[in-house]
Amino acid sequence: MTALETLVDGLDFGEGPRWHEDRLWYSDFFQGAVFAVDAAGSRERICAVPGQPSGLGWLPDGRLLVVSMRDERVYCLEHDGKLELHSNITHLATHCNDMVVAADGTAYVGHFGFRFYGAKHVYRRSSSIIGVRPDGTAWIAATDIEFPNGCVITPDGSTLIVGETAGQRYSAFPIEPDGTLRTSARWMWASVPGTAPDGCTLDAGGGIWFADASAGQVLRVVEGGEITHTIETPMRAFACALGGDDGRSLFIICAPSTSEAKRKGQGNGAIFVTTADLPHAGLP
Repeated sequence: MTALETLVDGLDFGEGPRWHEDRLWYSDFFQGAVFAVDAAGSRERICAVPGQPSGLGWLPDGRLLVVSMRDERVYCLEHDGKLELHSNITHLATHCNDMVVAADGTAYVGHFGFRFYGAKHVYRRSSSIIGVRPDGTAWIAATDIEFPNGCVITPDGSTLIVGETAGQRYSAFPIEPDGTLRTSARWMWASVPGTAPDGCTLDAGGGIWFADASAGQVLRVVEGGEITHTIETPMRAFACALGGDDGRSLFIICAPSTSEAKRKGQGNGAIFVTTADLPHAGLP
């Protein structure tokens, strides 16, 4: 590993980092927009998102999908630059969060199951993953997940692995050919006690790098629960992604806290970057 360097600062609260078309894309909750930044740190504002943006992904035809957290919707950035409703999942979800989009355009969206801001006791609550088909129809794909957060899909497209922030674990589900999750075959991929798994990314060795939202660190875990690497960060870490020219740049999004009152308009979050041993694999 190399030392952490600052890629870009000025974030209020970043989430959902994805390497796409030679740039790192991310959402900023409290700036209310999606951004893309190149390897030199040059940033572009892609679009504003109502209801607070979070998870990102792309349909097979290249259109961007973005989760709108507070109004429980998934929007699509059309080729003409207009942001259009892709799926309204209000009837299935409460306070949406991260998302991974499969190669066929099926999206898997996590939600808190409660209104995060202002809640006094938030973590030990069961929630679900919402599946959204490319045509926007939605269903409950999996239940009994304790605060679903970052998700990855294995390179062969056969397995969805979801981080459970409150459950301190990663759970895995086989993906059926029609995009449904075979919940009867769910297994605990890894237990990560003492951490709060947030945004994550899969590498070519089958390991998952994840941000520990409870601390200033990112960790790499392999199936079974062994922690192989730990990187300390200058602030609390909330998401990470592998990318760059060779897939080995590990981008880490940090902020001092999750507080909207303290973060909005302050611009004291940042994205740091280091070099990992193994390149990116799978989705996102």
